[in-house]
Order: sequence, then C-alpha cells, then structure tokens
Amino acid sequence: MNQKIFFDNNATTPLDPRILPTIISDLSSPPGNPSSVHSFGRQAKQRLNEARTSIATYFHARPEEIVFTSGGTESINLFLRGLAKQGHIITSKLEHSAVYNTVKSLESEGLQASYLCGNLWGAPKPEQIEAAIRSNTQAIVLSLSNSETGVKIDLAAISSIAQRHNIPLFLDAVSYLGKESLLLPPGVCGLALSGHKIYAPKGIGALYIQSHIKLKSQLTGGSQEYARRAGTENVMGAKALAHAFEILQQEQLQITQHLFTLRDHFETQLFQHLPDLIINGEGPRICNTANIAFLGCDAETLLLQLDLAGIAASHGSACSSGAIEPSRVLLNMGIDRKQARSSIRFSFGRQNTLQEVDLALEKLTVLVKRIRF
Repeated sequence: MNQKIFFDNNATTPLDPRILPTIISDLSSPPGNPSSVHSFGRQAKQRLNEARTSIATYFHARPEEIVFTSGGTESINLFLRGLAKQGHIITSKLEHSAVYNTVKSLESEGLQASYLCGNLWGAPKPEQIEAAIRSNTQAIVLSLSNSETGVKIDLAAISSIAQRHNIPLFLDAVSYLGKESLLLPPGVCGLALSGHKIYAPKGIGALYIQSHIKLKSQLTGGSQEYARRAGTENVMGAKALAHAFEILQQEQLQITQHLFTLRDHFETQLFQHLPDLIINGEGPRICNTANIAFLGCDAETLLLQLDLAGIAASHGSACSSGAIEPSRVLLNMGIDRKQARSSIRFSFGRQNTLQEVDLALEKLTVLVKRIRF
C-alpha cells in the first residue's frame, strides 16, 4: 500500500494532536451560552474571554479587537462588506477569491476598486500602491503572502505608505500565519485568519480589527462579538484556536526553519533531476510554498498521477479546485496559459519530513519523465 504524503498544507492542515484534548475538554464542559447570565453561561463566557485574550496577546492587540468568525472568508467579508459601500479600495488581481470576488461583488453596489498587477514578481509593489491612492481611498486590502505562489508583499514599505496617507491597511493573513513570525507594523488596521490553516479545527477563524475602525455587522441578530458578529459563539473553536496560537508563540522559529529546510531541499533536488522547470513568482516567498511549472506536462494529468501515487498537491487555491481554466493568479501575473497549465503548488507543513520529501521526489521525477515522453 502506498504511503500517503500530504503536500497541500496551504489548502488545510491536520489537527495538531496537542489541541485535541482542548477540544474534548470544552465539549465535555457543562452546557453554557456565553450570553446567559447564570453560572453556566458565565463559565462559558470566561472560557471565551480567555481565548480572546490569548489571541490578542499574540498580535499585541486589545481583546475587544479580536472578533471570532467561522473562518478566513467570513473575516474578509466582514471587513469588506462592513465598510461603507462608497469610496475606493486598492487591492490586486492576485488575491484569494475571498477578497477578489467580494470586491468584484461590491463594485455593483457602488464601490470603486483598483486591481493592481504583480507581474512575474508575484505581488504588488509599494510604488504601485502609492500611485493608486485617491482622495477617496478608504482601504488597502492585500494578502500578506500569496496562497498560490507564496510571494510576500513588502509589508514594511506598504504599511508605511498606508500610515503616511492615513489609509487603513487590511491583510489577508490566512496563508501566512503559522509559517513565519509576524509583528504587525503601524499602519495595519486589520487582519483575517483561519483556524484550519494553523492546525486548529475547521469552522473557526478570527478578524483582528482596530477599535477605531467602524464596521457594520453582516449578520442580523444579537450583539455578540462587540456587535460585530451576531450569533452564539463557538467557544470550543475559540479555545482550540487560542491553543494553536500558543503553540506558534512557543515554536514559530523552529517551525519556520523546518519548513525552509523541506522546501529548499525539495527545490534543490528537483532542479538537479529534471530540466525545464520554472518557479512561479520571482519575489521573496513564504517558507513552505513552491509553485512550479513542469514545462511539457499537463498539470491535471500530473496531479492525478501524483494522487494515485499517494501524494497530494494542487493547482493552487482549494477554493478554485476543479476549475478547468488555468489559475487566475498565474495568468494575472503575466504567465502564459501553457506555463500556467503545467504548474503545480507544493505546500509543506510542520508534520512533513525530509523522508517524505525524498520519497515524493523519487516518484515525481519518474512521473514527469513519463508524461513528457
């Protein structure tokens, strides 16, 4: 039986086994709605507040600046739709569909948007941001690292521009958090994150949003989450998410080094054994992501063969899986359709090993040569 190897950690990550007892403990706790005033409700509220404070500490934020959501997509929608629909937003053509499609939708409601290109670099550059600013620009919305190529924005320079012009900078940090350390510079007003990308369960996420940013709740109901997100809170998910951040707080440097080692070994060995390869994205990349064009191969065919060999990889964003068209992100970088159709993303996780990388390299090399022939 083939050993199963999971190299699609930008799509989701396995639950860290250390978090499971936290989940079981909360599910085994007495019933309680954090909005209830009796002792059961107060206990649930205390657990929720502990989780909120723990996550706020990670971002050097105040507890009331953390809003629990169902995940990254909801956090992004809460920010974008919670802003006034009039005005102008700067984003890029390379964003995850949670940003890109939401901004497109809001344009029909009166929002103006500038979609910057990243070109072969793979991310919008500071000078592009500066040039796109208008008198009515109300936010800059960008991914901290691209989920498909891993290319990072120049956060220091872009946040400085945002601060100088007094324009809120909002980050989609879903594909970044858990891979490398993050210290938010002045100018960043908000950030979206998702639990299942940092080894917590699916169905829990959070929005960090500074208190002075006024957002309209997108759910009609109660006044939970400081009147920013109605509905009974997912206490179990919040506790699990907080535990995931506590692990990052303690182990991030080791995790980052491990991911760099896996990714660099994979790329070095691959380029030694196969010709006609291109790494998509010329800019600095997050430590775990390799988006590679296997020229002369059809990516769909190669992915299917890899899956049969027990290796999970992807075209790019899981939200666009199954699409026949090549990656929108790669095409909007100026990569031609032939190269885009030959491109596969490998995203490594902290549970992966060098032994898995070597085994995958052996199988991948054989498959590419066979398909090219």
